[in-house]
Amino acid sequence: MTEPESPSKESPSKEPAADAAENAEDTKDKGAVADPDYLGEPGPPLDHTAPFYLGFVGASGALLAFWLATNIAAIGSTLVLIVVGFFIAAGLNPSVEWIERRGVRRSYAVVYVIIAVIIAVTLFVTAIVPVITDQVASLTANAPEWLDQLQRNRRIQDLDDEYQIIQKIQDYVTDGNFLSAIFGGALGFGLAVLGALFNGFIVLVLTLYFLSSLSTTKTALYRLAPASRRDRVSRLGDRIIRSVGGYVSGAFVVAMCAGISSLVFLFIVGLGEYAVALAFVVALLDVIPMIGATIGAVIVVSIGFAEDPKIGIACAIFYLIYQQLENYVIYPRVMSQSVDVPGAVTVIAALTGAALLGVVGALLAIPTAAAILMLTREVFIRRQDER
Repeated sequence: MTEPESPSKESPSKEPAADAAENAEDTKDKGAVADPDYLGEPGPPLDHTAPFYLGFVGASGALLAFWLATNIAAIGSTLVLIVVGFFIAAGLNPSVEWIERRGVRRSYAVVYVIIAVIIAVTLFVTAIVPVITDQVASLTANAPEWLDQLQRNRRIQDLDDEYQIIQKIQDYVTDGNFLSAIFGGALGFGLAVLGALFNGFIVLVLTLYFLSSLSTTKTALYRLAPASRRDRVSRLGDRIIRSVGGYVSGAFVVAMCAGISSLVFLFIVGLGEYAVALAFVVALLDVIPMIGATIGAVIVVSIGFAEDPKIGIACAIFYLIYQQLENYVIYPRVMSQSVDVPGAVTVIAALTGAALLGVVGALLAIPTAAAILMLTREVFIRRQDER
């Protein structure tokens, strides 16, 4: 026979449990005072819909955004140097990788590329700058005579009689201090030159750092992405960097083509006295998107007409043909592996970049727009198509 269950056996097990709970509560209360490691129990969650909470968080966010915007504006010039250094590093990175593929360590490849760039810039400065200086002085000396020739034109003479424009320009050009007056006097001109040299040194140092640590920096940034998306993020990042580097290298090649072709043409057409200076101006302006090549052509054509109407007509025909060749043959071939930006987006990006950062913004706007378009196509539009 089985013995009947005794209810008295359950009571001892329940009473110790209740006592243990009471003891635990007492321990918590005592622990708050006696145990230094006891940090208490978490309270109820905050009410995120409370008006005070919403107002406080909103005001704090607005103040933080204002503080960030103010400080970013204060260090805007420094950020521009950083961005320029990164873009130059991205443009030189293909050369570094090409040397690496020949079995050279990246650190040595970076040193080789930087030394080659410094040597090229030094040779350019020592060989070309004196010639450009002499030719600019010659242009300045001949400018009054060209203005006199313009003054003989009947329509221009009527305008000049009313507004005295040519006389004011002639007085300004013949003044020997007009160049320094642009920068606020001789002292201001000297400070501007020193500032440009210092900024160039900073950009060189930043470029060296970016080139040497590009792989490490990319890896560190890619690790911020979740592991499930890290491979895709790294592929997109590498493609953006290749596009930026291709654009910088391509813009340099296109500008060199414009400068060299202008140099040869100006010697042939009879403007050899100013050929080097004008070719340098054309190459420098050709880097600026949309309007740079046109401005350079207008300058050369104007000087050609002032020298001889036949030379001016020849210059106009040459640049009209060359710009078509550059727009439809040279530029597409050079940029085929770098950027893919529609024409309307190019115009909008260049105008926006010029309004924000001037010439530097216009130069950096197109690769930035290309990167944004690529991310939009690969991330947002693809996600929309999968829905």
